[in-house]
Amino acid sequence: MLCTVRTAALLGIEALTVRLEVDLARQGMPAFTLVGLPDGAVREAKERVFSALKNCGYRLPPARITVNLAPADVRKEGSGYDLPLALGLLGGAEVIPAQAVAGYFLAGELSLTGELRPVPGVLPLAVRARAEGAAGLIVPAHNAAEAAVVDGLPVYGAATLADVVRHVTGEQALSPVMADVAGLWARRETHDLDFAEVKGQEHAKRAIEIAAAGNHNILLSGPPGSGKTMLAARVPTVLPPLSFDEALEVTTIYSVAGMLAPEAALIVTRPFRAPHHTISDAGLIGGGAYPRPGEVSLAHRGVLFLDELPEFKKPVLEVLRQPLEQGAVTISRAAVALSYPADFMLVAAQNPCPCGYLTDDRHPCTCTPPQVQRYRSRLSGPLLDRIDLHVEVPAVPYEDLRGLTPGTDSAAMRGRVLAAREVQAERYRGTAVRLNAELSGGLLEAHCRLGSGEHAFLERAVRTLGLSARAYVRILRLARTIADLAGEGDIAARHLAEAISYRSLDRGGGETA
Repeated sequence: MLCTVRTAALLGIEALTVRLEVDLARQGMPAFTLVGLPDGAVREAKERVFSALKNCGYRLPPARITVNLAPADVRKEGSGYDLPLALGLLGGAEVIPAQAVAGYFLAGELSLTGELRPVPGVLPLAVRARAEGAAGLIVPAHNAAEAAVVDGLPVYGAATLADVVRHVTGEQALSPVMADVAGLWARRETHDLDFAEVKGQEHAKRAIEIAAAGNHNILLSGPPGSGKTMLAARVPTVLPPLSFDEALEVTTIYSVAGMLAPEAALIVTRPFRAPHHTISDAGLIGGGAYPRPGEVSLAHRGVLFLDELPEFKKPVLEVLRQPLEQGAVTISRAAVALSYPADFMLVAAQNPCPCGYLTDDRHPCTCTPPQVQRYRSRLSGPLLDRIDLHVEVPAVPYEDLRGLTPGTDSAAMRGRVLAAREVQAERYRGTAVRLNAELSGGLLEAHCRLGSGEHAFLERAVRTLGLSARAYVRILRLARTIADLAGEGDIAARHLAEAISYRSLDRGGGETA
């Protein structure tokens, strides 16, 4: 008998409906054939499923079994096909009515004893099930909370294969899982860190405020111990809270990557990712034999912090160009090309030289000029051009360390950032642009108009400093953000001057080729 069960395959962060067509023929020698581009984990499902069925007390008659995973031209991977295959075999063998599973989407890995184990990508699967008009989605209990975030779809979390069988046959129905989205949403603005804890560095805090207001990338340069990492770790505290749509995007990426904790039905705070400088290009950008999201995608709608930036391998840094420019990354393989979102704010930190003390008056620098040049040349000109702010972070004087006067705190900075972003939201309403960092082309010309005096000022700066065309665009975007923070509609020379002051590495600090 033929039984059809629905599940889904992951293509990037989206799910594609897959139908498992299970046919049990009583004629001929017993055999098991699985077709439809299954990977190793899917082919191994046979052994797990048959053992689980046996240990749960279900007996299949001897038969020639053919399982087709349709559409057959899409590669199927992962262990999530165990549960639908088990239900398909039971339906095909008439142990349960074949129509009992017709309205459901199913996914889950089976242990040999029939216990259900969590699988990645359940959130996009739930979105697909709702789009297909499914009667419900049955997943392992640990995955149920993330799937329940999707409105309009009954989600059932099961602990064992036997629980699923009893539910679909009506013997003992499972209770739909409800997600406490409101409770999760209430915790979206809680932070354990605050910029008030950073002594001194008001200039760096100002630069970070500008970066956060316009979603600009920023590079902090200073000696060891000057507070670069402390500053970077507190950047999320001044960013606006995630919208619900943004939270769904972020949660979907973590679901696909298999990094969503069972209790985290929805990620409600902006991600902060800080990979080590030994990371590979596949780890940073995503990839592998079966592509998975990398750190740039895990930082989507949040912050990607790269400490000791020149220590990263040069090929790893160069793959950052596409996501920094486009807000997405495309991973191409012979059989498939997948795109993952990667719209993040880059916060990077570096020492000014190999020993770190070139700009520190209290410690002598032991580096020779060629060593300093080689160190700085690890960052290519095109990469530096894509970083809007280059900020010097000097060592903190003792007077600031012992000072009792509190510095600028996150709440004050965040208030100004939110006000500037509201201005941008109103200005760019109805366009594809959300923030000043995305301005280009006609919109850049329309919203960054300069007077004759400002044009002359900027022309002198470009000629004197030898700025590239990309750096020129960055300065205009920064000046627009600085004006927005000041509540001014027109860009003035003082806004341009401050923006130019944040392009220090264009003045001989790095490679410009």
